[in-house]
Amino acid sequence: MLFRRVKQRKNELSGVSLLNSAHLRSTLRYSLFLLFFQPAFSQKNDPKKEEWIQLFNGKDLSGWDIKIAGEDLNVNYKNTFRAENGMMRIMYDQYKTFDNKYGHIYYKEPFSYYILKFDYRFLGDQVPGGANWNVRNSGVMIHSQSAKSLTKDQDFPISLEIQTLGGLGKGVRHTANLCTPGTIVEMGGKVIPDHCIDSQSKTYDGDQWVSVTAVVLGGEIIHHIIEGDTVLTYEKPKVGGGYISKQNDFASGHVGNPDYWLKKDNTLLTGGYIALQSESHAIDFRNIEVLNLKGCMVKKALNYKSYYRVADNAKCTYKK
Repeated sequence: MLFRRVKQRKNELSGVSLLNSAHLRSTLRYSLFLLFFQPAFSQKNDPKKEEWIQLFNGKDLSGWDIKIAGEDLNVNYKNTFRAENGMMRIMYDQYKTFDNKYGHIYYKEPFSYYILKFDYRFLGDQVPGGANWNVRNSGVMIHSQSAKSLTKDQDFPISLEIQTLGGLGKGVRHTANLCTPGTIVEMGGKVIPDHCIDSQSKTYDGDQWVSVTAVVLGGEIIHHIIEGDTVLTYEKPKVGGGYISKQNDFASGHVGNPDYWLKKDNTLLTGGYIALQSESHAIDFRNIEVLNLKGCMVKKALNYKSYYRVADNAKCTYKK
């Protein structure tokens, strides 16, 4: 269309070299600018375009807090947590023995309604001193208490754990299971007392990368997805059920303020922090990202998104 208009104008003005006209050259440059860049402007404001948040910048651990049992906040004991080659790595090459140094690294901001994605792979052998059940075993905690709120010797945060397991080359071993330190969930309308609930995933032997997605809808429902397949679904996560079980209370996990959590028994968990676990076997994480499903739901706002599930209209921005 642009070039047809130029040709028509050229025929109308015989004897004048329009292409040498400074005015026309300026007009052409402006028209071409709009032609090529207008789609980008439209896309930027597209309410359907998903805006994923990269939790890990691939370079360093900024934006994350570290808490390892027996250590103060943000003491990275023996360089357990590292950023290397675009991965967040949990390594034990500076350990002689594990010594129950259970640890977690927590993203700085909590979420409630969101989709979480990450890839993981296990590496090598377990560090000496790790429990037998922790071979090729780690996890990602969701709806977790903050790193700052853990007591010094606490092993695990009160949270829901997406348990990541690697196959042992000896048959079925599911991954993206659910473990519940200090929490309890329902499935099909019934409370499930088990501390760990198996998924229906495939078994992943070797040191291959495995892709995990969690669809987390506050205190309503949560789905664990492996390589595109939904392998576990549960509802109504709450504080409760003891620390690991009714027989294993908060003191067994070295939680220094058990009365606080006992008073919260049966409280619905609607949000919390995301944390990656160190549990004695080396593991790498990459592509850690979140799509927030809570935000501005006013259509005339500049930051409205059609995929939001819950309104947070205090964050709406408008044209001045």
